[in-house]
Amino acid sequence: MPRDVASRNAKQVCDEGRGVGPTGLGVYLDFSDAIARLGEHTIRERYGNLFEMYQRITDEDPYKVPMRIYPAIHYTMGGLWVDYQLQSTIPGLFVLGEANFSDHGANRLGASALMQGLSDGYFIIPYTVSNYLAASKFPQVDESHTEVQSAVQGVRETIDRLLSIKGKRTVDSFHRELGKIVWNYCGMSRTAQGLETAIVEIRNLREEFWQNVTVLGSGDDLNQSLGRAGRVADFFELAELMCIDALARNESCGGHFREEYQTPDGEAKRDDEHYSYVAAWGYRGSDHPPELTKEPLQFDYVHPSQRSYK
Repeated sequence: MPRDVASRNAKQVCDEGRGVGPTGLGVYLDFSDAIARLGEHTIRERYGNLFEMYQRITDEDPYKVPMRIYPAIHYTMGGLWVDYQLQSTIPGLFVLGEANFSDHGANRLGASALMQGLSDGYFIIPYTVSNYLAASKFPQVDESHTEVQSAVQGVRETIDRLLSIKGKRTVDSFHRELGKIVWNYCGMSRTAQGLETAIVEIRNLREEFWQNVTVLGSGDDLNQSLGRAGRVADFFELAELMCIDALARNESCGGHFREEYQTPDGEAKRDDEHYSYVAAWGYRGSDHPPELTKEPLQFDYVHPSQRSYK
């Protein structure tokens, strides 16, 4: 029985329940011993929400009937191949979190995404990227290089602009409002109408940000408020692109669920004929829409198929 090392509750569920069942026919999670030992009230306090969801789906009471579980692919979201350094097959391209398959493959249990992101970001990549940079030889680039000067000038212009606005709204207030827009319209379940609404609201909020945000301090010293403002400014671009990309894909696949495209049973309805490609969006400036580049996906051995949890 797979256990989710990232989720304390999920692990306790498996630990306190007892998996039983004939080989090849299914696995059952029986909580009768735990209920007898700890009491139903304790089990309800710990896992009431999980049991309630299970009962809604199966119409079976997990407090009285063993839960039907089985090892299966949870999300068919794939993931890029990486080595033990989290480096892909492209030298210098490192892949973090659920974008790679290193820890969980295609089977991602509850909260494992958080664990993988934290472990990759905090404990692995700072060392592996440093090792790669130290062991590699790159062309010498100094401050006189055209691209270096261009990058430095761009950062300075952004800093000066942020500090000169002196508006009335905090960076955090814009961050929270932007997050709410994305949560409401570009979450796990989306619609074309919702995504179109989100794009308009994001653009309006971004315009207000550049006119009414306030950033304390200066750009001469370490300024956390200024750093946060720069990140939120980037978040506007990323949030809009997420919605544009979701709107361009008229299907439901993997973690992308468009409510207009689902089977009668409520499963994700794929359209591999038109959307079996990798999408890359090119930035063309703040005044121009991003440019879509497609790379077709070819499957010679294992082909995509319609997902079903039945």
